[in-house]
Amino acid sequence: MGILGIMLRLREAAQDARFEAAARDPERAQATVLRALLSRNAETCFGREHGFSRIAGPADYRSAVPMREYEAFRPYVRRIMAGEGSVLTRAPVAMFSTTSGSAGEPKLIPVTEDWKEEQAKLTRLWMLRAMRDHPGCYDRKVLVASSPAVEGRTERGVPYGSMSGMAARRIPWVVRRNFAIPYAVCLIKDYDARYAATMRYGLAGSVSLVGTPNPSTLVRLAETASRRAEEIIRGVRDGTLGIADPELADHLSSAERARARDELHASLRRDPERAAELEAVVRAHGSLLPGACWPELRLVGCWLGGSAGVQAKALAALFGGVPRRDLGLIASEGRMTVPIEDETAAGCLLLHRCFYEFIDEDRIEDTSPPIRLAHELADGRRYYIVPTGGNGLYRYDLNDVVEVRGFHHRAPKVAFVRKGRDMVNITGEKLHVNQIQSALQEAGAACRVDVWQFRMIPDIASSRYDVLVEVREATPASDRRFIEAFDLALRGLNPEYAQKRASGRLGRPRLFVMRPGWSETLCRAEFAGGRRDLQFKWRALADEWDEGSRGAVARSVEELE
Repeated sequence: MGILGIMLRLREAAQDARFEAAARDPERAQATVLRALLSRNAETCFGREHGFSRIAGPADYRSAVPMREYEAFRPYVRRIMAGEGSVLTRAPVAMFSTTSGSAGEPKLIPVTEDWKEEQAKLTRLWMLRAMRDHPGCYDRKVLVASSPAVEGRTERGVPYGSMSGMAARRIPWVVRRNFAIPYAVCLIKDYDARYAATMRYGLAGSVSLVGTPNPSTLVRLAETASRRAEEIIRGVRDGTLGIADPELADHLSSAERARARDELHASLRRDPERAAELEAVVRAHGSLLPGACWPELRLVGCWLGGSAGVQAKALAALFGGVPRRDLGLIASEGRMTVPIEDETAAGCLLLHRCFYEFIDEDRIEDTSPPIRLAHELADGRRYYIVPTGGNGLYRYDLNDVVEVRGFHHRAPKVAFVRKGRDMVNITGEKLHVNQIQSALQEAGAACRVDVWQFRMIPDIASSRYDVLVEVREATPASDRRFIEAFDLALRGLNPEYAQKRASGRLGRPRLFVMRPGWSETLCRAEFAGGRRDLQFKWRALADEWDEGSRGAVARSVEELE
């Protein structure tokens, strides 16, 4: 066992023991976590408003604190942004993690130094568990693709950025020194250039572990290696980046920009021998196939659940028959599971770090649905997960649906299934129905198209959305302008959608103009099936096409090309 293995075993032994103890006694572990969270934050503004000091247990907690979506927390976050202390957490907010909101304004999730370190510990727990099952996974270089830890600053200078970037920056130095890719690569502004630089560094040597949340990123990296093989090999041979000097992120200062450029070039070395090996791979396989370039690859870490599971199926052809391990249920709001087995999206709930409540999937629309705790979940059932964490989000409606897939001791192993009500998602963009409606309104106004009804359907296999619209008046000539205007408006409303489109992980949405009466016909079919017309809600978002809609397409953009 190398120095990394020894370090992880020694450093993480206590946490691993707490993880195991919590899995054996979930009810006690959860009560302890809740009590500590409430005690620590009892004198915050939120804690005083909700009587944290008087709460004795989970039942009192439910009575005192209503479940909230992010928008109900936004006023508290704005107070933090204005410089007020002890609003949601006793510890000062050091930065914010970002994700898309239900409207145009992104969510800013508070991050304290304690919370940041807590998330880093959970990342190390994943590493420890992965290394136990795959002892050689850290023997060579580690390729970790992440977003920047800092992507900008608020008006008062508080930084904000991605949770994946924060986690990568807190990985132990003994691991980071073996990273194949300098951190500065994630600061490259253009996605194509960023992917090219990633593979230029990654293919320069042997890699034993690859990790990034979205498998679509790994597919895109492999495609980039194939398309830009000549540049990458030339860069390895000559000791250059292989691409034109890339533009860096706008938020960087002049000094930060200079340091990033120095970092990009500091580790580049001439390696004609490695270049010859890569050329041999191209001759044998027709491209820089990652699996062939990295024969010592031992593990691929990425999401395997939800829509990501479809994209992950493509990895075998690109990376060989290497085991895959899910990275866990991770959001900008924090990490909630650690998978302890390969080839499954299910991960063990982190019962020693966060307090969880659950609502049965089929009871979410009830006025007062039953609330279940972790020790009350049933195998095979689906639930909405409601976390309370050290970041100040109390009884937070995450809007994620998870499924219980077995147990580790008595701790449920849960897998992400899909986003919940009013959202669609393919590769992390999390489009809310409000954003889609706003984008359609903008496109309609710009193109003078009157949209009567719409439906948005994710095409996961093609990584794009089908947009079905019934219009009152429109000419075929306006269709192309309309879908382009819709795409542009959606980019402006949802930063993560914009990033996925810019990076190529999402394709351009595909427009289908429906015949007049399409929506009325579907509604009448629902009524005939027993739905009450006064309570009927049109499904603006759907998982797949229905036969009635397939037969009602008047035209699509593709037919006009």
